[in-house]
Amino acid sequence: MQRALRLAEKGLFTAAPNPRVGCSIVKGGVEIGAGWHPGVGEPHAEVFALREAGTAARGATAYVNLEPCSHFGRTPPCADALVAAQVARVVVGNIDPDPRVAGRGVEKLRAAGIEVITEVLAEACDALNQGFFKRMHTGRPLVRLKIAHSLDGRTAMASGESQWITGEAARADVQYWRARSCVVLTGADTLLHDQARLKVRPDLLKRRWPDHPPLQGPKRVVVDSQLRVPPDHPFYADVSDVLVCTAADQSGPVLEALTHRGIQVISLPRRGEHLDLDELLLALGERGVNEVLVETGPRLSGAFIRQHLIDEVVLYMAPRWLGSRGLPVVDLPLDQMADSLGLQIREQRQFGSDWRIIAVPEKHSASAAAAD
Repeated sequence: MQRALRLAEKGLFTAAPNPRVGCSIVKGGVEIGAGWHPGVGEPHAEVFALREAGTAARGATAYVNLEPCSHFGRTPPCADALVAAQVARVVVGNIDPDPRVAGRGVEKLRAAGIEVITEVLAEACDALNQGFFKRMHTGRPLVRLKIAHSLDGRTAMASGESQWITGEAARADVQYWRARSCVVLTGADTLLHDQARLKVRPDLLKRRWPDHPPLQGPKRVVVDSQLRVPPDHPFYADVSDVLVCTAADQSGPVLEALTHRGIQVISLPRRGEHLDLDELLLALGERGVNEVLVETGPRLSGAFIRQHLIDEVVLYMAPRWLGSRGLPVVDLPLDQMADSLGLQIREQRQFGSDWRIIAVPEKHSASAAAAD
């Protein structure tokens, strides 16, 4: 199963909106076939592995991190292919939460007389596809909030200047999180202050992951309820991967200019002074988005936190002071300790002189995370 997971990781940057799946076929203690799913429209992992194994697959064991599909989509059912190949046993990491599968693949295999073992290394298999799983269960993608701040908890100078708080090693690590995401989401303030483009930089990604798998790059989404970002902003230099989210009551020349350039615009209802972020996530889920990386300023970050929409925080802490006039990490006005929001740290790691902390909100700890 560990081998299947390593194979599945080859689709880390390209498989979405499909799950990341790998398959290893073993006979007599030797791998005779291996495959992984590259992306939409391509054969599934089991098909590649069976092609490599050929007739030797008869009587073999197939290890796959996600239940083989049982329905006709863009490709035929993998469960049927395994039955036709006459494998003797299939070892599965996770049951597929897709309602078109959801146990039917396992049932089909067992009905054909194939031994099936499930929930093997289930936690590791779940971690690889947690965004896909959340979308299947809730209709919303997994949301990560990325923050870079100083020792005194500042993300930028009072002027908005923020380049560069962290060093190159940490910035290279950020490229990994961008590359694995379906969407990188930001706000109008960030674009106006930083002239940010938020694209994946392959040169920096290669430093973090020298042998990284193929890369397709995420969609870039800007939340701009009042359409303050001008159409000639550098963010719109390449319109092929851009999506603008604005208020449903917006109209005028900026909207006309964006649509004229072929930029997709989603109109959303308001929730207080912000767009309804829950509706935004539902709209992204409907578009097959599994993972969202939020890279934005304190106001929009605070709005995501207040609405309890963050699943994971990726925080980079730099050993420098930005001073008391600097911008805070999040705009989150709280008055009492009882109102404070806790995080559970999952991992700490040093990159150059900076530290990366991965944490989850306490509401997503333990059993709550499993429920998601």
